[in-house]
Amino acid sequence: MRYLTFALGKGRLAKKTMELFEQIGITCEEMKDKDTRKLIFVNEELKLRFFLAKGPDVPTYVEYGAADIGVVGKDTILEEDRKIYEVLDLDYGKCRMCVCGPHEAREVLKHHEMIRVATKYPRIAKDYFYNKKHQTIEMIKLNGSIELAPIVGLSDVIVDIVETGSTLRENGLEVLEEICPLSARMVVNPVSMRMEHERIQELITKLREVVLS
Repeated sequence: MRYLTFALGKGRLAKKTMELFEQIGITCEEMKDKDTRKLIFVNEELKLRFFLAKGPDVPTYVEYGAADIGVVGKDTILEEDRKIYEVLDLDYGKCRMCVCGPHEAREVLKHHEMIRVATKYPRIAKDYFYNKKHQTIEMIKLNGSIELAPIVGLSDVIVDIVETGSTLRENGLEVLEEICPLSARMVVNPVSMRMEHERIQELITKLREVVLS
């Protein structure tokens, strides 16, 4: 039996995923060692391998077959747009992708005039403004502290992930429009889905039962 390989988004997502897997009898003791320098973790008994990757890289590993299965946020799936199957909403890591800005920007959004949008997620932002709102925008790609952009006058609005909204409120910003809900998702390589259909399907079924219970 060949190994099934999982790519997990580093940090909270990986921790939550392993907790979920433990509920269906999949454990990996090696991963619990906080000081380990290992990159790949193995469960020999079940013929499973796990590795941790940066969120945006997970869909790439899965598309190219370096991992059979990945767990990553819906935001990353939409932004990376890879040839992978999204098979299960794991129902944690919940937040929203939103258009945010100062209160007065609400008016600007209504008139479909040219606006500046700052974001870490240009693909999601373009799709929303061009295809859903039919509004022309000037896109500014940023990598961190997106909330700063409208405050210093770099952009009219931002497109970003909102969890509680407290950072926005502290900086005089608010949610103006919601683009889509987000959560952790399981994705599968299309070839793996064919070759290992039985094993992967069994895994999905067991996880679905836990998620829905």
